[in-house]
Amino acid sequence: MKKLLFILFVSVIYSACTNRTAGIHEIAKTDSVSFPYTADYSSKFSIGSDSNSLAVLANYKAWETGDMDAFRNTLGDSITAHFPDGGKFSGTRDSAMHFVSLYRDSLSTVEIKMDGWIPLHSEDKNEDWVSVWYTEIDTHKNGKVDSAYYQEDNRIDKNRKIVFVSSKKQVLK
Repeated sequence: MKKLLFILFVSVIYSACTNRTAGIHEIAKTDSVSFPYTADYSSKFSIGSDSNSLAVLANYKAWETGDMDAFRNTLGDSITAHFPDGGKFSGTRDSAMHFVSLYRDSLSTVEIKMDGWIPLHSEDKNEDWVSVWYTEIDTHKNGKVDSAYYQEDNRIDKNRKIVFVSSKKQVLK
């Protein structure tokens, strides 16, 4: 008899908890939010693929280690970049590699401390992005050391190649 009462008691508690939780989820799904802005680009993002993150992180690792062949292989046939100083580049992979290689050759070491990343998929644009947050410490061949905190958005194509980068930078002292 005690076992029967115990099973009945547990069943009632379980049902009550399950129904209450379902009610909360139903409210959350039907609750609509009215935002004070309309997104010019997209407001319909979902979590993207980890393989997209891997492709983008391979780009950062190649930069850090100075492996410019591996870095080149992470870029699409053409690329657009928006730099923190307001400068922009739009051109072929070969043109980008010319400028990138010149700058990387001025550095003796690069250290990247990756804080985080998130792969995103724009539902209405059908585009894949990976946002990253990291600190980069550059040591120039003349001994000067620069460090900055970056937030970058990388758009990748269907071949998992980077075709667009937007970079924001906070100089660290």
